[in-house]
Amino acid sequence: MAVKRMDNVGIVVEDLPATIALFTELGLELEGQMRVEGSWADHVVGIEGMQVDIAMMKTPDGHSRLELSKFIRPAAIQSEPKNAPANTLGYLRVMFAVDDIKDTLTRLETHGVKLVGKLEQYEDSYLLCYVRTPEGFIIALAEELK
Repeated sequence: MAVKRMDNVGIVVEDLPATIALFTELGLELEGQMRVEGSWADHVVGIEGMQVDIAMMKTPDGHSRLELSKFIRPAAIQSEPKNAPANTLGYLRVMFAVDDIKDTLTRLETHGVKLVGKLEQYEDSYLLCYVRTPEGFIIALAEELK
C-alpha cells in the first residue's frame, strides 16, 4: 500500500485571520501558524521565490487537518469562475459532520457564509447543505439523523 493516511487538505485564501476564525467557529482547532519560504519550498511547490503564511487547523477528532495558505509572494491568482458551481472540475469542497446543522449555519452566517442551495433532508438519514465562504470555496455540512 502506498498511502499510509491523508495528512491534510490545502486551501489557498486571501484573508487568513478571517478564514481561521470561520473554521474555529466550525469547531476546528488552530494547531499552528508559520511562514514557509526558501529554496526547498520553491522546489516542492514549483514556484520560484514563493513566500506563504500557513495555518494548520485540526478537526476535533484529531484525524484530519486543513492547511490554510495565504500567498505573500507571488500573489494568489483567482480561478474562474470565482464562485464555481458544484459541477466544476477539480477540488470542490470539504465536508464536515456536525451535531446541529441549523445552529452551525447560524454561527457561520456571522462569518459571511451563505447557503448555496437549501438545507435538505436525505431520506431518514441526514440533513445536508452546501455553504459558500466569503473566499468563494464550498463547505458541505451533514447532520446524521438519529
